[in-house]
Amino acid sequence: MNALPASLLALLLVAAPATVLARSSDRNKPMDIDAGSTDYSMDDSRPTTLSGGVIITQGTLDIRSSQAVITTSGGEPVRAVLTGGPAKMKQELDDGKPMTAVANKIDYDLKAEVVVFTGGVDIQQPSGSIAGQRVVYNMKTGQVQGGGPNAGRVKVRIMPKNAQGGG
Repeated sequence: MNALPASLLALLLVAAPATVLARSSDRNKPMDIDAGSTDYSMDDSRPTTLSGGVIITQGTLDIRSSQAVITTSGGEPVRAVLTGGPAKMKQELDDGKPMTAVANKIDYDLKAEVVVFTGGVDIQQPSGSIAGQRVVYNMKTGQVQGGGPNAGRVKVRIMPKNAQGGG
């Protein structure tokens, strides 16, 4: 496997959905990537593809997917698409509580700071959950949208504070 630049892989860290902050100290930990193969482009002419069972870990962050495709522009990552079997992400939040996300496809537009989860979406954290066929998370505004025309229904569960273990 060829080594990929840290700036290219760091984008995978922010693909995790959370309406609360994921463990911020994870960004300062080493990132380990294990994949069956990689097809890496030294320029922006084509995306970099990791495949064959992709496992990315950094601190408490754990991402597993069949494939990860990273597109760059001007040498900077602009889009990451995780697919397969389904794509699974888990991470500890800053308060130590767990957050998990599962979807058939996770598409993160770094320029717009929007993450689109499609196919069998299930996002869980102690404060609640959201599930459906399509969930869009705008990282700039914190807005989460799900369901709608041609996207099926969405199920949201909001836990009472006393059930979250925090008072």
